[in-house]
Amino acid sequence: MATILKKYNKETVPYVHVNALKNNPYILLDAREAIEFKVSHIPNAFWVGFSTFKPQQVTKLVKNRNTPILVYCSIGIRSEQIAEQLLKLGYTRVYNLFGGIFEYKNKGGQVVNSQQQATDSVHAYNKQWSQYLTKGIKIYE
Repeated sequence: MATILKKYNKETVPYVHVNALKNNPYILLDAREAIEFKVSHIPNAFWVGFSTFKPQQVTKLVKNRNTPILVYCSIGIRSEQIAEQLLKLGYTRVYNLFGGIFEYKNKGGQVVNSQQQATDSVHAYNKQWSQYLTKGIKIYE
């Protein structure tokens, strides 16, 4: 996972690793597309999207610019881009989940569907990126 992230990310946003979520002090923001979020997401995460991201969603949700925010996507590339926008808005404690929801699921993290029920399904984005998801049921639509 580290190799692919080094290739695509600028590392402008600090990473938080999955094991740090045990004592979760973060507002979780899901930077995937709506269909991905509906299949599964990390419990208590808020969907902000990627292609349709609107900063006002976050400024309405998180008033205090010092609140710790953890952004995630499938593996951590799109989330870095959204996190960079939050930093430009003046948020001071913005982080990127290393390996995204794939790493979270691979390490035994529970995900929920749009009805907030636990599921093994994870939207795998596409065949190329799905190789990084090694646990759970890969969904492509």
